[in-house]
Amino acid sequence: MTIDPNFTDNEPEHAASTTSTLLDELQLYGHRPFEDELDSRPLPEVSQVTGAIADIFDALASTFQDTRLEPDLDDLLWSTVNVFHRATERIERELDDNEQAQKRGQREQDGSEVKSVELEQLLAQGLTLIERRNAFELMRDLAAEHFQIHTRNTWHPRTGSMVNRKHLTSAMIDSRDFLMARRRAETEVMLPAGPKIGFTGGYECNDTTAIWAALDRVNAKHPGMVLLHGGSPKGAERIASCWADSRKVPQVAFKPDFNRHKNAAPFRRNDVLLETMPIGVVVFPGSGISDNLADKARKLGIPLFDFRPKGGGA
Repeated sequence: MTIDPNFTDNEPEHAASTTSTLLDELQLYGHRPFEDELDSRPLPEVSQVTGAIADIFDALASTFQDTRLEPDLDDLLWSTVNVFHRATERIERELDDNEQAQKRGQREQDGSEVKSVELEQLLAQGLTLIERRNAFELMRDLAAEHFQIHTRNTWHPRTGSMVNRKHLTSAMIDSRDFLMARRRAETEVMLPAGPKIGFTGGYECNDTTAIWAALDRVNAKHPGMVLLHGGSPKGAERIASCWADSRKVPQVAFKPDFNRHKNAAPFRRNDVLLETMPIGVVVFPGSGISDNLADKARKLGIPLFDFRPKGGGA
């Protein structure tokens, strides 16, 4: 038998098929939708998210406590909550872009199927963005609870607002319904309903018992109140903010804009606070800035709950 010297038992190499490449990609990286393709995967279960966030904080705390790194633990835990907060803000910016795209899509409707499908896709993208944003807000709120457990302090963002939107369950028929519902939801969150009560006091006023007792009396008289204060990092307004956190009372911090108004910023802040027309202002001892707010409120006919040494009482 003659053997061909060029014969080999080795199977020649074959190029990978398109299907094989796709399966390899899915195995390595999972489902990766294109930019214009909707992601049909479900959101994580609430129980899984709750357990994962608890594990994160417990692991960090147990690792850092009783070590040389313990002084850095509070800041690290704050940053952990901020990760979810920043993710929420990023998705919120994507929602803004989606809203503008929907408006353009509405203007460009010409009865063609192409334009109609494009608008439907934008609507679906907007809805999934809302679901993602709400999911990250839930994670942020859960993380904030664990931050408070481990540090005994309430978590607040250093810039911007911290809001909590309820998950939208109603079906959206078209983009106009979606935009209207989103705008209405934003307004309800950023302008909480209820009687508005102003509060002012100085850095040196640290009578926690008196401040909490006064605000409890006002809250009992005006249930569902919204607390307005100057957002000071210490003193009376800081104590009032902690009271609002403890009592689950919505609060709005009117911080001075020094970049815009320079030295006049605290007084301009007082004007902006009073423009919301609170039904009353709680006044504790403070500087001339607090007195300025009280004087302006009195001239506007807004009742004062005055707890200054020579005040008339609540």
